[in-house]
Amino acid sequence: MTSPFPHLLAPLDLGFVTLRNRVVMGSMHTGLEDLPGGPEQLAAFYEARALGEVGLLVTGGYSPNDAGRLHATASRLSTLAEARRHRVVTLAVTRAGGKIALQLLHAGRYARHDDLVAPSAVRAPINPHAPRELTAGEILQTIDDFATATALAREAGYHGVEIMGSEGYLLNEFIAQRTNRRTDEWGGSYASRVRFPLEVVRACRRRVGDDFLIMFRLSMLDLVEDGSTWGEVVELAVELQKAGATMLNTGIGWHEARVPTIAMSVPRGAFRWVTRRLRPAVTVPVVATNRISTPELAEQLLAEGDADLVSMARPLLADPELVLKARRGRSDRINTCVACNQACLDHVFEHRTCSCLVNPSACRELELSRARRPARSRKVAVVGAGPAGLSCAVHAAERGHEVTLFEASDAIGGQLNLAVRIPGKQELGETIRCFQRRLEDLGVDVRLSRDATAGQVVAERFEDIVIATGVVPREADIPGRDHPSVMTYLDVLRGTRTPGRRVAVVGSGGVGFDIAELLLSGGDGPQTVEGFLEEWGIDAEGLHRGGLRPAGPGGVGAGRKVYLLQRRPGKPGSSLGKTTGWILKARLERRGVEMMGGVQYVRVDDQGLHVAVRGEARTLEVDSVVICAGQAPRRGLADELRAAGRPVHVIGGAADATGLDAERAVREGMETALRL
Repeated sequence: MTSPFPHLLAPLDLGFVTLRNRVVMGSMHTGLEDLPGGPEQLAAFYEARALGEVGLLVTGGYSPNDAGRLHATASRLSTLAEARRHRVVTLAVTRAGGKIALQLLHAGRYARHDDLVAPSAVRAPINPHAPRELTAGEILQTIDDFATATALAREAGYHGVEIMGSEGYLLNEFIAQRTNRRTDEWGGSYASRVRFPLEVVRACRRRVGDDFLIMFRLSMLDLVEDGSTWGEVVELAVELQKAGATMLNTGIGWHEARVPTIAMSVPRGAFRWVTRRLRPAVTVPVVATNRISTPELAEQLLAEGDADLVSMARPLLADPELVLKARRGRSDRINTCVACNQACLDHVFEHRTCSCLVNPSACRELELSRARRPARSRKVAVVGAGPAGLSCAVHAAERGHEVTLFEASDAIGGQLNLAVRIPGKQELGETIRCFQRRLEDLGVDVRLSRDATAGQVVAERFEDIVIATGVVPREADIPGRDHPSVMTYLDVLRGTRTPGRRVAVVGSGGVGFDIAELLLSGGDGPQTVEGFLEEWGIDAEGLHRGGLRPAGPGGVGAGRKVYLLQRRPGKPGSSLGKTTGWILKARLERRGVEMMGGVQYVRVDDQGLHVAVRGEARTLEVDSVVICAGQAPRRGLADELRAAGRPVHVIGGAADATGLDAERAVREGMETALRL
């Protein structure tokens, strides 16, 4: 039978080791690396992906010395005792038929501790700590530390290492004029600036010989001022190959870059052109990365010669069996990553353990493998097919329970069906599709257009009742809220009301920002790669240093003037996700949205919305006022059942609408199912 993915599933023979396919699970720090029982949890995490047939796994970053740690308690690999703790990980992956490399990462000026170092004493704009400049002796010692760590990785059973030379970490800092102001043999000319990463690769290769994989993560597009030119990137790639690199992985953007690179708003495959341009200059395999979410896109990229392998980090967090399902012709069953960052990167940057919105079992594999199976199948009713109810239904069915899912509307998805209408959030439709397939495969009794009543639920003798009926918009306490110009966010998302050309959005949480984005998009579909590059000023021609050129105007905002308002003092947007909120704010600011905090709402009348901002009266002459003032729980059924003496489990927005998001809802659904 012909494989639908012949290029993706083709083995890659590197001479001393063969990868079973062209899929790399890119490095992703999970937070497990730094926990006391981390190795055992990581073993279960990576074993699941190896059993899912990933070709090469790459760990989160480990520092070769103390100065390079990401934070004061972050992990390093510098002693034999530390290496031995990794053997449980490498043994689990090898037994599952996989290959795994350890990433060596020196944080440089991004480190969050008191002894951070850099090529020059230049503080990163995203770090309150300032680095000190490395001495020449310390540079030589750091090179030796990388080589020692590489040898220890081999001792620990890894099949290779990835040397992190991108994203603005130490090696990247030496390469770029932006951060290397030295005048000695480690700075100045480009040849001197790249000496440090080249010496690191040479030292590592000498220490382990030729039969060990050394992958270098090369910053091919810095996306910061005074970054590398394209010619310099190509020159370094050629020299890295000569120095002993087995393959080159792609790095896109520094952490301080003000250009989105992996968020949901970035079109899929938006950076495939980078490896397409580099690949002819080298003979070692080149790995493409960033927003390659599906096997179909990965196959197309490889078939068209854009790269030799593809890196998928978050997609394999979302579904450890992505490759296995693709090989079996079941790619429609893949739990596709939607690039929301809510439970993965946002958690990591808050020093919390990583997980996944669409797969809350991620990074909990060991814990869940020890969870007791129910003694017998129970008859379970789940009321509400939004994110919380869907998650509870599928996880309960997977545990062997007989599940009936009630949904008042004619489709599953709940508020996900509204979210997909927001520009850049269309991928949430993949989550609805995946839940639909899982319900079908598990035989869940799905009853659509059925607004379950207490009497019905009681009459059917369900042993467990889960209420996931979601939320309703909270009514704003504004005089004149019954004025014809006032509408709710649901009116806008459902298309039952059309706002005018001048709009005030009351409430600046995630919903308020989404409504503003929708109003200014003019109903456009997903952004094209060309439009994305233009909007953010990304140079795809290699003409500008750092890959940056002047950004586009950000559009005309569909001819609308939008005000985004909040009662709280300060600038709107503080509650948005750490890794994506700045993108939303930047887009809206470029489109002329006026954002105000500390707003007192006086009244709505024919003149518009009357407000007081820091005590100053102002009239916003708007045609429409859209209320996005939060939600209230919808739990009337739960109250009725409790009154009838029936115990219920209330989850998601029905339990607590404060700060509700899909990540929390899906996680609560799974956790509730585990308790049934």
